[in-house]
Amino acid sequence: MIGLITGASAGSITAQTLFTYGANSVSKEEFLRVYKKNSLNKTPDMSDTALNSYLDLYSLFRMKVSEAEKEKIDTLKRIQDDLNGYRKQLAKNYLTDDNLTTRLVKEAYDRMKEDVRVEHILVSCPPGADTVAAYRKIDSIYHVIEAKKATFEQLAMLSDDKGTREKGGDLGWITGMQVVYPFENAAYNTPVGKMSQPFRSQFGYHIVKVIAKRADRGQVKVAQILLASPKSRGESGLAEAKKRADSVEMMLKQGVPFHELVKKYSDDKYSVNDSGVLRPFGAGHMTPEFEDAAFALKKSGDISEPIKTEYGYHIIKLISKMPLQPYDSIASQLKHKVENDSRAQTAREAYFDKIKQKNGYKEYKDNIDEIFQLVAHHATDTGKNKGMFKSIDFAADNKPVFELAGTKYSQYDFVKSMEALTRGKLQGSRPTVLRDGFNIFVNNTVSDFEERRLAEENPEFKHLIEEYKDGIMLFELMDRNVWSKATKDSAGLKEFYDGHKSKYTWEPGFEGSVYTARNKETMDTVVTMINSGATDEQIVKILNTQKNPDRVSIQRGRYEFSKFKDASQSELTRNKMKMISAMGSSYKMVYARQIFNTQTTKTLDEARGYVVADYQNFLEEQWNKKMRAEFPVKVNEKVFNSMVKTKTKK
Repeated sequence: MIGLITGASAGSITAQTLFTYGANSVSKEEFLRVYKKNSLNKTPDMSDTALNSYLDLYSLFRMKVSEAEKEKIDTLKRIQDDLNGYRKQLAKNYLTDDNLTTRLVKEAYDRMKEDVRVEHILVSCPPGADTVAAYRKIDSIYHVIEAKKATFEQLAMLSDDKGTREKGGDLGWITGMQVVYPFENAAYNTPVGKMSQPFRSQFGYHIVKVIAKRADRGQVKVAQILLASPKSRGESGLAEAKKRADSVEMMLKQGVPFHELVKKYSDDKYSVNDSGVLRPFGAGHMTPEFEDAAFALKKSGDISEPIKTEYGYHIIKLISKMPLQPYDSIASQLKHKVENDSRAQTAREAYFDKIKQKNGYKEYKDNIDEIFQLVAHHATDTGKNKGMFKSIDFAADNKPVFELAGTKYSQYDFVKSMEALTRGKLQGSRPTVLRDGFNIFVNNTVSDFEERRLAEENPEFKHLIEEYKDGIMLFELMDRNVWSKATKDSAGLKEFYDGHKSKYTWEPGFEGSVYTARNKETMDTVVTMINSGATDEQIVKILNTQKNPDRVSIQRGRYEFSKFKDASQSELTRNKMKMISAMGSSYKMVYARQIFNTQTTKTLDEARGYVVADYQNFLEEQWNKKMRAEFPVKVNEKVFNSMVKTKTKK
């Protein structure tokens, strides 16, 4: 065991310090946490041999991290940017309300038990657009319908959803986790026969009318034969598709297998090579006619009559039906979906609200309105500078816009954030852009505040950040001392090669070209061209045309007989061609320009890949020796033995 000392002679080592390396120490707790985390087995090997082996590796790792800190690698901008990016990404898993997330998962599952048929009207309002105009339009539509001056279906013609406005806004059936969260809320919270208040989603403003609700039907797996009828062909096309569908239906009744008719007649190019089988689907994924016909089939193997949809006629075969799975079996899958859709923002906002309340968040509305007006006024230029502003012009505007945990954030702080967010140019509705930008500024500030608190107070978060930081610093240090050094240090590489030449050798073999042709005619042409003095480059250029690019392929290099199985040493002669394969569509020939009957030393260029790899290993070994000499390790035997569960027999 390396540098063992007894607990009595440990000197400055405390009772729970496992080992020191130079002036640094590692506790038993830290070592066990890392050891158990990196164990390949569910139950870590706690024998003295396994623990000592890992201690040797871990102590070397800690030495290199200390060396990286000494060289201030953590101050490099690219390292800081990498670490900050990881910290923000990791923090997303912590900056959320876990209780609310659980409720959202359960809510999603409960909604998946029920389907809702809806109509909707959309007034588009992408981010940065004029929300006032969009809201006024949707609000006026709502009040006209409410006053019964027009029906919902009539005013759906004003919708920006081109896919549904011709159908009175009919979106069909939807279920939980299928549409954006605000839309889903409106659909499930509005009674049948009623319409919702106008609401906003990422797409704009909507009104939803609920037509019907039903128990969810689960999912169904079917195969289909599609007899397509493009809309451009009109009624005559539909009539022709119906005629073909009736013919296929008759053949099915006569006993012709479904999969054979799929292959011969189906126009669905996506399923024709898979016997017509489609992916399982539930509510809202197919046209209503197709969906209803699929779910109406009772037993596996049942086949529908021809079903008309906007795509033509379908004949559907039932494969299986799958009810909604129990909650416990899909809860983790649902949680992942919830955390990655718009619901996640709901949980995040709730968590931020708690942080604000806990830390005395306060807004200064008058100062906010003032800076909004100043920025909007400053950015009123026309032409190519329209909307442009510079934060430096607001350096004197230091009134507080909000405070958090006793720290006040100024108008100038907000404008600097706004400049970074918009690259100094306001586009779209300025009040909307400024308000959205302010909300982002507040959320980023709250997020940064909580990230710092997490790093100070949450052990798991702190350890993950430290481990990532150690890892990227060590990667940089390894690149400097080993990887890049081995490729850039040409003098050192040459010296290493000269000292180990005997290791890099060619076994007996040949130098030449291996030709592969698609047919005998092409190979005969290759032979003729070689005999006339043509080079490999000329052969490829002449024979491989744009119309026929792969008539011949040529591999040129040095080959060792022990690894070249197509021809033996006795079969090849210098400057002679040897046909080694002439079967089917593959004709192969070897032209050996040099024969090497004895082992020869590789040049540095020929062995460069192997030499670089060996030189890297050599540099790492030398570096490891240097680290161990600079940071001598002393292990507290008493603390070490307290971890050991089984002694290794010697």
